[in-house]
Amino acid sequence: MQTYLVGGAVRDYLLGLPVKDRDWVVVGADAQTMLAQGFQPVGKDFPVFLHPETHEEYALARTERKTAKGYAGFSFHADKDVTLEQDLMRRDLTINAMAQDAGGKIIDPFGGQRDLAAGILRHVSPAFAEDPVRILRTARFAARYRFEIAEETIKLMRQMVENGEADALVAERVWQELAKGLMEKNPRKMIEVLRECGALKVLLPEVNALFGVPQRADYHPEIDSGIHTLMTLQRAADMGLSLPERYAALLHDLGKAKTPPDILPRHHGHDLAGVEPVREVNQRLRAPKHCAELAELVCRWHIIFHQVGQLKSQTILNVLKKTDAFRRPERFQTALNVCIADTQGRLNREHTPYPQRAHWLALLEAANQADSGKIAAECRAQGKAHLIAEQIDRMRLAQIAPLQKAFQAAQDKTEKH
Repeated sequence: MQTYLVGGAVRDYLLGLPVKDRDWVVVGADAQTMLAQGFQPVGKDFPVFLHPETHEEYALARTERKTAKGYAGFSFHADKDVTLEQDLMRRDLTINAMAQDAGGKIIDPFGGQRDLAAGILRHVSPAFAEDPVRILRTARFAARYRFEIAEETIKLMRQMVENGEADALVAERVWQELAKGLMEKNPRKMIEVLRECGALKVLLPEVNALFGVPQRADYHPEIDSGIHTLMTLQRAADMGLSLPERYAALLHDLGKAKTPPDILPRHHGHDLAGVEPVREVNQRLRAPKHCAELAELVCRWHIIFHQVGQLKSQTILNVLKKTDAFRRPERFQTALNVCIADTQGRLNREHTPYPQRAHWLALLEAANQADSGKIAAECRAQGKAHLIAEQIDRMRLAQIAPLQKAFQAAQDKTEKH
C-alpha cells in the first residue's frame, strides 16, 4: 500500500501558491485494507475514506468508464491492481494529473510540469470529453491562472458542445462552477473561454447574444456590448466585489440584446428590457436568492442610478422606496458598487469618478432623518392614521430636496468648467 499527494495540492505547490486542501490517492489497497487501518468511509459514489487522525480524504486509485451521457454517467473500478498512472490518466488536465510521493518526488507522466511552466491548460486524454463539467472547470482554471488553452483541447471542447454534452449539464453544477469562476481573479477569461468553445451560447445564451451588438462610442469607446460586459465583470473583480455583485455585473446589460435594430447604437429602455432575460437566467441556473435579487435590481435601476443628477426629489424618493432601500440599505449599497464597475468597465475609463454612489447614500441617509415613528404617533393621536404614509413622504422630501439641489448646482458648475 502506497499513498500519494495528488491533484490541486501538487499543482499549487509547484506554482508556489498556498495549498488549501490536500487529497491523497492510495495504490495497492482495497476497502477492507482501509477499514482495517481505521479509515472512515465517506464516499457515496467513489471509494473515499477519511484519515483517522488528519481527517484528510484518501481515495483508492481507480479507473472510470463512460456509461451514459452527462457528468454522472460513469462506472468505476477501484482495486489493488489499479496503478497510480491509471488513476492520474482519468483526470482532466495535465496540471492536475501529477502526484508526489512520501519522499517529495513528483510523478508526472503526462507533462504537467511542462504545461505549468508554459501557462497551458491541456487535457490528459480523450476521456476528457466524457465529462461536460470539464468544459466549465477548464474555463475556471483559465480565469484563475490566466493560462491559455492548448489548441487541441479547445478543439475537443468545441466538439463536446457540438455533440450536445453541454446540454446534459444540470443547473446545480453549472451554477457551482460559474460561481467559482466569477470569484477568480480574472473572471473575464472564463467567459471568453466559454464563448470560444461555444458553451456560452448553450449555458448563457443571453450573455452570448450581447457580442456584436453596438453601443454609442461616446458612452462606450469599446463599442461592443459583449466586450463592455466583460470589462464590467473584470472591473467588479478588480474592485474585490462579492459574488452577488459580480453576477449582477455579468447580467446588468442583457436588455441590449433586445434593442430593435433600427435604433442602434442607442439602447433606450434596455434597463427595463433586461429584467425578463435576467429572470430567465436566474431560474435556469437556480441562482441563490441573494444573487438573483441583486442581478434583477441592478439591471432594472442602473440607468436611473447613473442619472441621479437629472432627477426630481419626488422621483428620488420613489426610487428609494421601489428599490427597498429603506429596509435593505446594504443591498442598495452593493447595487451602487456594481454601477461603479459599469461606469469604469469601459475602454480607457477605468478610473472615471462615480459621485453618484456617495450622493445616493447621502440621499438615503437624509431621508432616514425623518422620524417615521414619531410622525406615525402624532398622526394617530390626531385621528389621522390614514395620513401617516403621506406625512412620512413629505418629511423625507424635505430632507432630500436641499441635498439634490446642491448636487445639481455642483454638477452644473463642473459642466461649465
